[in-house]
Amino acid sequence: MTHRAPLFGKVLFLALLNLCLLGAAVALIVRAQFRLDAASFLIAPAQSRIMAVAQSLALDLQEAQPQTWVGLLSQYARDYGAQFILYSEEGEKLAGSDVPLPREVVDRIPRRQRPPQGPGRRQQPPQRQPQADGNSRAGGVPPLFLTATSGPTRYWAGVRIPVRLDPAENPHPGTLLIMSPSLLASRLFFDVRPWLTIGIAVILVSVLCWLPFIRGMTRSISQLTRATEQIAEGKFEIHVADKRRDEIGRLGEAINRMASRLSSFANGQKRFLSGISHELCNPIATIQFGLGSLERRVAPDQRDSVADIQEEVQHMSALVNELLSFSRAGMQPLDAKPARVNLAAAVARVLERESSPEASVTVAVDEKLHAFADPEYLFRVLSNVVRNAIRYAGHAGPIQIGAREDEAMVCLTVTDSGPGVPESSLEEIFAPFFRLDPSRSPETGGLGLGLAVVRSCVEACNGAVRCRNRQPSGLEVEIRLPAASS
Repeated sequence: MTHRAPLFGKVLFLALLNLCLLGAAVALIVRAQFRLDAASFLIAPAQSRIMAVAQSLALDLQEAQPQTWVGLLSQYARDYGAQFILYSEEGEKLAGSDVPLPREVVDRIPRRQRPPQGPGRRQQPPQRQPQADGNSRAGGVPPLFLTATSGPTRYWAGVRIPVRLDPAENPHPGTLLIMSPSLLASRLFFDVRPWLTIGIAVILVSVLCWLPFIRGMTRSISQLTRATEQIAEGKFEIHVADKRRDEIGRLGEAINRMASRLSSFANGQKRFLSGISHELCNPIATIQFGLGSLERRVAPDQRDSVADIQEEVQHMSALVNELLSFSRAGMQPLDAKPARVNLAAAVARVLERESSPEASVTVAVDEKLHAFADPEYLFRVLSNVVRNAIRYAGHAGPIQIGAREDEAMVCLTVTDSGPGVPESSLEEIFAPFFRLDPSRSPETGGLGLGLAVVRSCVEACNGAVRCRNRQPSGLEVEIRLPAASS
């Protein structure tokens, strides 16, 4: 069996995909118009976070003693999930983690060259970059770089901060390196929370916008599906709510019109058959009465001809009777009189009439099982099914009649070991006047109304009937009727 994805999931997936494609299109437009790329959106917030942390660390370093810097950097490392390393303006490590620096990072650390010392040369004061005064200690911290290295993968940030080695001296420029093994390891480089919040918000808004539309559409389609399934089963009284004013609403109106027309055609056909059958009953009865009188008066050599005519009239009478049964059952459920019926007793009554010495019939029906059905309709149904089984498969093996309770239904089965029915005809055999033998010879079958009457009677009792082939051979007729509580 092929598994099908529900329409609800398909439409919702397409809506989310459309949202993603729209976001990608906006990103391409922004990149083309403003020369910005995805890295810019990621790096800009990272620069702000790194600058804020560097400013805070610079203030803490200036207020702490150099011997406590290692512990201070370790505390920052634990708080932010990254390694902090502090270098002097000459490129000497002052404090921090013991992390080997890749060549790409070493080359980007600024160093002040010490002036050469020699005889007769006057030492020049070192050239320093302008420093922030005491009133701007928390500001003026310029970032140096943000980069990534491989082998192993590391993400690095370098920031220029003031470093005071001696409380009596002014701060000297130093370099603070911040290293993270991945973007997600430290929220300094990439904070997933804002992006996650934005993503969830966008998805929620999209779902709230699309969900009513998708749900309404799928609910309407489900109603149309159920309606067409019931129409296919012959329940033409179904009505689809047609409140929608779109194409689905128009489809519902078309299904209602179709069901009404089909109901009219079916009822007209049944009324026609019923009327014709009633009209034929009196002439046939008159002919039979006349043939009976004629048989007593004709010469002995003509009695065979009269007997042949009587046989044909009997055949016509049987046809009319089946037409009457079919039309009466088809005009239900108004004429049905459901009652609590014991299945074991009903099967015994049928076998008392339909059993044959040439066929073996076994019964496995619990005497406690009861169905809610019209007793006469149930008798007619079982008689037709058992008669067919005996006629077409009685010679092939035993015929089995069983019953079981399935939730709120009772399942009654009649199985045989005969040749079965072609798979393509399993549903057609319930159609009126359908026969497997297209020649319609009296020797190969009845009138083609037996199983049509069976379905009409079962549906009149709010049940269902179906056939399926058995393996390696045989046919099973399953009759499902409402179960009657004890």
